[in-house]
Amino acid sequence: MDAEKSSSSSFEDLSNLNEQERAELASSVPEPIEPKSAQKEQPVVQTEMKQQPESKSNGTEEPEGEVADPMDILGNGTLLKKVLKKGQSELRPESKDLVTINYTGRLENGTVVEKQSNFVVQIDDVEVVQGLDMALKLMNEGEIAEVTVNARFAYGEQGLKDPTEHDPVIQSVPCNATIIYTVELVSIREESELESRTYASRKQTGNKKRLRGNFWMKRQEYNLAIQSYRRALEYLDDTVSAGGMMESAADPVQLSTTELQDLLEDRMKVYNNLALAQFKISAHEAALKSVDHVLKCQPNNAKALFRKGKIMDAKGDTAGAITLLQKAATVDVDDKLIQSELSKLILKSKREARNERDLYQKMLGQAQKLEQKTKVAPSAQNNESSKIMMWGYLVGTILIGVVGVAIFRYNNQ
Repeated sequence: MDAEKSSSSSFEDLSNLNEQERAELASSVPEPIEPKSAQKEQPVVQTEMKQQPESKSNGTEEPEGEVADPMDILGNGTLLKKVLKKGQSELRPESKDLVTINYTGRLENGTVVEKQSNFVVQIDDVEVVQGLDMALKLMNEGEIAEVTVNARFAYGEQGLKDPTEHDPVIQSVPCNATIIYTVELVSIREESELESRTYASRKQTGNKKRLRGNFWMKRQEYNLAIQSYRRALEYLDDTVSAGGMMESAADPVQLSTTELQDLLEDRMKVYNNLALAQFKISAHEAALKSVDHVLKCQPNNAKALFRKGKIMDAKGDTAGAITLLQKAATVDVDDKLIQSELSKLILKSKREARNERDLYQKMLGQAQKLEQKTKVAPSAQNNESSKIMMWGYLVGTILIGVVGVAIFRYNNQ
């Protein structure tokens, strides 16, 4: 497989996303979500910890069934929230909480573009469009609201041309489209401690966030991709002790060789893609650290070698980049893109060497001319001095002669 899909694509590493990885995500079964309000352990304490709903400006609550005025969440009209039905509790989700929602997204002309039931979302992990993610934090459990999201916080200038890129989307989203969501916040629960999660659960969640990062990468939303990849690593990294034991609050679970290898492969995918996202925003040092995580475990990973070579070239180390790409070309002899990039770098190196040589020759030529001019100048000065001295002697001789004649005439008078 080619190390990169094309030199100009936004995420070249995802050629199989719509087939293989999409099948992985579709086959995963989400954990059952117990409503936060129904959790049995210390319900009063959990309620107190949660954010209370903001009071209305007049200090009174809206009567049951009455629709409130839209809330301008950002203060610039790009994200509006209107309560259609008040929640049955005052509980609101916080960052990293898991919420179950039902929602439908429509264009301004009424066309349905998204629809999902019992969809589990982790707050602040950009698992839905940003505008909807932000609005969920301002909803009470059981509330139904209408959220109007400007294109800037939805699918932006590029829209969504391929509905298969995102499961809930059932129709393409036009460019610069405002989406009006009708969303019901069914339930809320806190994220469980990672140490208490099973290996299978952490692997499933980590890969879900990896695939979401891939979605943002294909859209060239690099910062959102980085956010998703880092969250994926929280689930996929440090999951297993050096002895191959699953570390959890329960008794350690021995992992098979296959499970360990699968976990390693998942981490390498995330680090490889994270390095590319960081490279795209010119975070070269961070990208080097990410790709080095891959090469530390897999020194002959052709994609990682290729990526590191590109990063080194961007940092101005063409020679180092050539060395890495030569190794990558040896590992994957059939990769045409590696061969192409290697040829470009070799030509670039030769051009730089030629330019450097020409510069040195130019500098040397100027130095020689200056040296010659320096030698000629004293010689010319010596000739001028000789001429002046000769004229001085001549004039002096004439003056002496004139004075002698004058004295002679004076004495004979």
